[in-house]
Amino acid sequence: MRTTITIEPDVEALIQKIMRERGTSFKEVVNSGLRSGLAPNRARKSFEQRTFSMGSPQDFRWEKALAVADALEDEELVRKLSLRK
Repeated sequence: MRTTITIEPDVEALIQKIMRERGTSFKEVVNSGLRSGLAPNRARKSFEQRTFSMGSPQDFRWEKALAVADALEDEELVRKLSLRK
């Protein structure tokens, strides 16, 4: 189908950027954008959070965790102070 539409400047800039990045034509970028924007939600990929086993809670040593947290906090303070100079 051939039609005429008015494209706003910000949309035109996005289209031009994608055309340069992909090396495709105006028509291909517009059709691709319309397809992805008008497609049902099933076309979108779902996000799945990866998880990792950290062992048994009985094996967790709080004194080690607090020592690591203290060391990280100290490193961050040193980094911030060195950036001020």
